[in-house]
Amino acid sequence: MLDKLMPVVLFLCAAVSIVTTIGIVYTLFSETFQFFKQVPLFDFLFGMKWSPLIEPKSFGIWPLLSGTLLVTVIACVFAFPVGIASAIYLSEYAPNRVRKIVKPILEVLAGVPTIVYGYFALTFVTPIIRAVFPSTGVFNALSAGIVVGIMIIPMITSLSEDAMAAVPRSLRHGAYALGATRFEVALKIVVPAAFSGIVSSGVLAFSRAIGETMIVTVAAGSTPQLTMNPLESIQTMTAYIVQVSLGDTPHGSIEYGTIFAVGLTLFLFTFLLNILASYVAKRFREEY
Repeated sequence: MLDKLMPVVLFLCAAVSIVTTIGIVYTLFSETFQFFKQVPLFDFLFGMKWSPLIEPKSFGIWPLLSGTLLVTVIACVFAFPVGIASAIYLSEYAPNRVRKIVKPILEVLAGVPTIVYGYFALTFVTPIIRAVFPSTGVFNALSAGIVVGIMIIPMITSLSEDAMAAVPRSLRHGAYALGATRFEVALKIVVPAAFSGIVSSGVLAFSRAIGETMIVTVAAGSTPQLTMNPLESIQTMTAYIVQVSLGDTPHGSIEYGTIFAVGLTLFLFTFLLNILASYVAKRFREEY
């Protein structure tokens, strides 16, 4: 009896994620479809001004999109070198005792609530930036981007270190036998061999940074504007969703529909990035 029942139970458990995904996609598309009955798709995709809550209303997504990408790029520029360098150290240089201490600390850092990171950005990082650049606003993209980068460092480090640790020791020993230094082995043997895992970790971290909410809500501001100046206040897609979801927007209104239109745009971005990560992992995977 148990042998017949357990496959059904396990299948239902596995189906939860599938049903949840289908439900999310259905909700996003159905609500967004109602929104685009009132707002032309062309205006949404190519408009350069976003002001759906005040007159005259504009629904161009580019200010939110540029703000999201600006914070994400700053985060990745900061996090990628630090994360990969940390992974190389843990994989190739750190003694086992140090590795057993540092890696759990990194994983604890990944578990810090993002609202804490947000107030850290606002009360610690922003004053430092304003001391260097006095014209910087209290809310700015640079502070938010740096702290989002700090948040995704553990993800890059942990996944990259796992990929490097999977490289066979025989490759390292062969390089040492040919006279290579430890740094040359790390840079020219281990990193290329673990390239698919490193790139996948980077793409997943990029996707995580795009979807970050509380840090950008607290530290980046709520000024949707099309700018590439990191010292100015901006608004990201996730921060806008938080702003409109506070309860002041009537259900079923066009302003309410913007939540789902922006959410669908964000969903498509992260979905495409996950497909890219999967493709890169398969394309450059090394099997030993």
